[in-house]
Amino acid sequence: MMDLIGVFQRRGAAVTFASAAQRGEHSVDLEALNVTAADIALNCVSFDTFITNLQPDIVVFDRFFTEEQFAWRVERCCESALRILDTEDLHCLRHARHQALKQGREVQRSDLFGELAQREVAAIWRCDLSLIISEYELKLLQTGYDVAPDILHYMPLLSDKSTDDFSAWRDFEERQHCVVIGNFRHAPNWDAVQYLRAYIWPKIRKSLPNVECHVYGAYPPPKALQLHNEKLGFLIKGWAKSAADVVSSARLCLAPLRFGAGQKGKLLEAMECGTPSVTSDIGAEAMCGEMPWSGAVINGSPLFSEQFADEFASATVRLYQTENDWRVAQANGKSLIRSRYDRDVYLSQFASCIDALRCNLSAHRLGHFNSLMLRQQTLKSHQYMSQWIEAKNRLAALNVDIF
Repeated sequence: MMDLIGVFQRRGAAVTFASAAQRGEHSVDLEALNVTAADIALNCVSFDTFITNLQPDIVVFDRFFTEEQFAWRVERCCESALRILDTEDLHCLRHARHQALKQGREVQRSDLFGELAQREVAAIWRCDLSLIISEYELKLLQTGYDVAPDILHYMPLLSDKSTDDFSAWRDFEERQHCVVIGNFRHAPNWDAVQYLRAYIWPKIRKSLPNVECHVYGAYPPPKALQLHNEKLGFLIKGWAKSAADVVSSARLCLAPLRFGAGQKGKLLEAMECGTPSVTSDIGAEAMCGEMPWSGAVINGSPLFSEQFADEFASATVRLYQTENDWRVAQANGKSLIRSRYDRDVYLSQFASCIDALRCNLSAHRLGHFNSLMLRQQTLKSHQYMSQWIEAKNRLAALNVDIF
């Protein structure tokens, strides 16, 4: 989101960030970046007044459920605005993999056609352009859901690291211990921490008795804190003021993800810090293409087996102890950053795409009947549902019973 704000600002745009979420203690100071921050309400006509007065040229929805909530109001109040959906990752893919994991089986095609997929793909069709973070998901949308390629735009995670940043990396001997990082409220992260603690870390610790695993992440619940074990060297550290600092100090980053989607920011950050990582094929999905990984990728069923745990532990021990292998992995990360995550390359492509769409928006929309049909049908249902909730809330405030 900060990258998108930056690219619009560099093109001279005035940016307003509107959110219905409460601001937290770690929120970015948007005003300091010359971004207007606005508080908006769900299911409230006040947004109509807000967006009508603003009259934006471009509206970016942060994930599909935001599009469901506000797109019909945007279309009604400023129809000519270019509408962009920032998918972040395909929620329906992550959900399908999670459900299959909980049921102890592989993902089936039918898992990808549920209600969540229908809602998410419908939101993609309704928007003029959707930003897709993963090449795997880009292909899935086109071949699995028959989404038109020209309403999709590949926008991976981006890095602005330079040669000077690489030269400041800590050396092999200056680093110690392993690190795990990720928000505990994100289900794939929490599952990975549990799996690592129960099945993998004891094997690693047996070979590396003096090495610790430091687990960082915001919002650790009590059940996560219970995994803390000094004797085993598995330490729950909680929120880190600077993720880059803790990752830069570690010799390895561990991420045995069993489900998820999109690209993994923590693994790109590990590369940016010169820290090799050991992960699963789900973790590395869509991140390295045909290039070698910055560490080791352990392939296996989403259910994982004793063999997976053994291979993950072995790869971790090898990279932790073998300096030459570690240096090769670190160099691979540097190559990946330069080849696949160059900020200037992808933001330039995005800017060109926006220019082309704005010059030809009417023809672009007329070229997709599915988009027009879904906007007419689905947005009406969202409108009526939102207006019903708004009326219900208004009556509730007046202590009127509804039967």
